[in-house]
Amino acid sequence: MPDNTEFTLSPLSRTIEQDGKKLRVEISDNNAGGWLLEVFDEFNNSTVWEDAFESEQDALFEIEATIREEGIDCLIGPVDGGVV
Repeated sequence: MPDNTEFTLSPLSRTIEQDGKKLRVEISDNNAGGWLLEVFDEFNNSTVWEDAFESEQDALFEIEATIREEGIDCLIGPVDGGVV
């Protein structure tokens, strides 16, 4: 059976730019009461948090804290793209 699950993208999804580098932050509902967090860098590398967040705001706080504590470079992958 094909997986045709549709996720609703949160209005808190956004682009974050720091030090000339950009990330596309996608926060979407998992259709089970939680919120998923996925981040794409400028090379289309993807970083996905395994656990769902209780709220879309919690997901946004997590990405902001990650960038603040570890720097944006921790979410930038190789130029040739891929999954991080």
